[in-house]
Amino acid sequence: MAYEHILVETADDVTTITLNRPERLNACPPDMAAEIRDVLADPGEARAILITGAGRAFCSGADLAGRGDQSIGGGRGAYDSLSRSYNPMMMEFTRCPVPIVTAVNGPAAGIGCSIALASDFAIAGKSAYFLQAFVNIGLVPDGGASWMLPRMVGKARATEMMLLGEKIPADKAAEWGLIYKSVEDAGLLADAQALAQRLAKGPTLALGVMRRNIAKALEMSYAVALHSEAEGQRIAGDSKDAVEGAVSFLQKRKAEFKGE
Repeated sequence: MAYEHILVETADDVTTITLNRPERLNACPPDMAAEIRDVLADPGEARAILITGAGRAFCSGADLAGRGDQSIGGGRGAYDSLSRSYNPMMMEFTRCPVPIVTAVNGPAAGIGCSIALASDFAIAGKSAYFLQAFVNIGLVPDGGASWMLPRMVGKARATEMMLLGEKIPADKAAEWGLIYKSVEDAGLLADAQALAQRLAKGPTLALGVMRRNIAKALEMSYAVALHSEAEGQRIAGDSKDAVEGAVSFLQKRKAEFKGE
């Protein structure tokens, strides 16, 4: 399917989504959010998803110009855009049945920061940075940032990011545990692709259950988490990949998962 604001390509069981508005540093209008949501909601035959940006940025945030004068001059327009477009996209990151890797090339600001950090593995080039810029324009963090950041880096660092609105360079983000790792810019895409392909060769059903349980565990009690794990084992245990995993273990060879 052809999209207006993103490029989508599938190869070797990995679907790559490229945010494709380089002339605006891949600023994300509501229509781009809807397109990303569409791919995440139905990854088709893909067993992993990789998201990156065209040009010199990952995503510079929501496109205020693209959201219209109402969202700039008043809160109602921003509320509507979040409720109808951006929030449904962010929810799809949690629902997606396959692992997601983000290759962060340059600025990841505002909703772009949320997109980058909502993945299972965020890999950033050393020139990249993460920015909660809302305070600089008199707004508040959105895209799930106020939920994600305290859980990822703790209250003090989340407060620093949101209330001071300063750039967090890739190396610092890795040191904080905000992202998976920071790599040299030249090797960013290759590293991200290698990781996505590794995930695509894994037991797809089990990986999907794992990522859902991780997301739910941030809110559930220990007892509920134990029950959720048991349910997950029941689902994954009935898969062909689980049979292959057991047989390969007994045969002392590397498992060859088919995503079934």
